[in-house]
Amino acid sequence: MNRTNYKVGFVSLGCAKNLCDTEVMLHHLLEAGYQLTPEETEADCIIINTCAFIESAKKESIESILDIAWLKEHRSLKGIVVCGCLAERYRDELLCEIPEIDACVGVGSIHNIVSAVDSVFEKSEKKYTSFEDKQTMRLGGDRIITTGEVFAYIKVAEGCNNRCTYCAIPSIRGDLHSRTIEDIVEEAKGLSEMGIRELCVIAQDTSVYGLDIYGEYALPKLLRAITDNTDIPWIRILYCYPDKITDELIAEIRDNPRIVHYIDLPIQHISNKMLRAMNRHGDRACIEDAIARLRREIPDIVIRSTAIVGFPGETEEDFNELCEFIKDVKFDRFGAFTYSREEGTAAYDFEDQIDEQTKQDRYDILMRTQLDNSERFNESLVGTFQHVLCEGFDPVSEAFFGRTYRDSADIDGKVWFTAPRQIAEGEFVDVKITEAMDYDLVGEVII
Repeated sequence: MNRTNYKVGFVSLGCAKNLCDTEVMLHHLLEAGYQLTPEETEADCIIINTCAFIESAKKESIESILDIAWLKEHRSLKGIVVCGCLAERYRDELLCEIPEIDACVGVGSIHNIVSAVDSVFEKSEKKYTSFEDKQTMRLGGDRIITTGEVFAYIKVAEGCNNRCTYCAIPSIRGDLHSRTIEDIVEEAKGLSEMGIRELCVIAQDTSVYGLDIYGEYALPKLLRAITDNTDIPWIRILYCYPDKITDELIAEIRDNPRIVHYIDLPIQHISNKMLRAMNRHGDRACIEDAIARLRREIPDIVIRSTAIVGFPGETEEDFNELCEFIKDVKFDRFGAFTYSREEGTAAYDFEDQIDEQTKQDRYDILMRTQLDNSERFNESLVGTFQHVLCEGFDPVSEAFFGRTYRDSADIDGKVWFTAPRQIAEGEFVDVKITEAMDYDLVGEVII
């Protein structure tokens, strides 16, 4: 079989951690000789890297598979490979109920993607499946970066030990499995040589990185190693848990000039009753202490957080406590989710499940509260100069766009700005803010 005769397309769903897996698989396929295409109608085989974290993500994944299945029936598509969390969680159901699927690959088997695609074109009578042990899977690997020339993610660990009662991730991706510092640094050096200007450090719980292989929270040592061995100007930390915010980590963020003063700190709730029911590690006092220490030691730090509304047993009193906390603590960035009842999790069988309308009402109230915070914060920046990383030019609005250190790619706002000269992607410029929108800013470069 001549692989160069075949084109492979990709659909990548879910989180940035899933995207890193997609990028590894893309590299394997290109190295094996397959052509890659962004056009689904041109592809001979399409790989769908799925998400199954919550109900809405599962629905999106299934709908994507069915859309691709239509191409197989009505166009020239020869094969469909499903991988990722949905494949790991519902492998048998997928193969049985969607016969158009030709191969299923689990989260521990992404390095076998070439064999999966080969099976499509070799017309194997038996459908290809690969579900290797997640705890012994090879982490990392060469990637094709799909996020452009400015920023990239780097996944430092797989799996999670936290066992939150609402979360299916440990059953899908296994226990914490960290990469070595040396392995991560080698990848970061390659990204630095490519000209990447911002590196986003991610894991399911980034703050616990290294505990399984070094016997300690090794994130500060990893951050120092990355900055010592690369020239990447911005290094951003996502997904740190409040109970694991050590003084050493705070000092590293404060004292290392290339670690941006930004941290993602999911709290999920503030009511102690709810936190216990969710099996979150740490109570309200722990959360408040982490926030206070971060803001005391790093006054300009941006804290992003998330919360879940409508968890089983959440009373009006619990919800009001959360709303008041969000109003008072004034997170710089904040997102909310309605509770998703997931089979295989402890909370699935909890009593006092909340109806969907109440969940949605509480979500709307909470996000309106945060919108007020965001508007006030953005308005306070009008008239100031902000250091912006340019990401490109939008011909429709005839403006450049980029982000300050306050904004993480894909989840936070942008700065839209004009300039008297051409600004290159990846260039840092100082922008005078002239207008504030709900989540974005508008400004101009003054020379």
